[in-house]
Amino acid sequence: MSSILSFLVFFAIVLAVASSGAMFKPGPWYQRLEKPSWTPPNWAFPVVWSALYVMIAIAGWRVYEAAGLVAMPFLAYGVQLALNAAWSFFFFGLKWPAIAFVDVIALWIAVAVNALLFYPIDAIAGLLMIPYLMWVTAAACLNFSVWRRNPGAFRAAAEAG
Repeated sequence: MSSILSFLVFFAIVLAVASSGAMFKPGPWYQRLEKPSWTPPNWAFPVVWSALYVMIAIAGWRVYEAAGLVAMPFLAYGVQLALNAAWSFFFFGLKWPAIAFVDVIALWIAVAVNALLFYPIDAIAGLLMIPYLMWVTAAACLNFSVWRRNPGAFRAAAEAG
């Protein structure tokens, strides 16, 4: 029973992080921006993020079940979750793509460190972080490309809204 309860705690924490994406949505201004041809279709974002958030919760839960609240791995876990939540606020909320890009680079580093710290404790948990790292890589490239293709659009959107 305590294992189920601990999983629910991890799931709730990750769900709280995921809610930042629901609070700060792209909106019509984002639809009008020029994007690279390799931009995933709109439907892919909630599908992929939902799967990733489940994997992130399972990874944290597995490490907790194996070793308890180990300081360094869970410090990295908390940092990457905070950076994850902040990205939507910076990019869609404030329309600050440069700050969002800095955030997503820091997120990439935090996820990589988190995976490396989780792996020796629970290999599956470490491996569950790899799809997340791959998606964050794509997100960083997309963030940079959209920012560079639309320099005036963000300034105008931030001033208007």
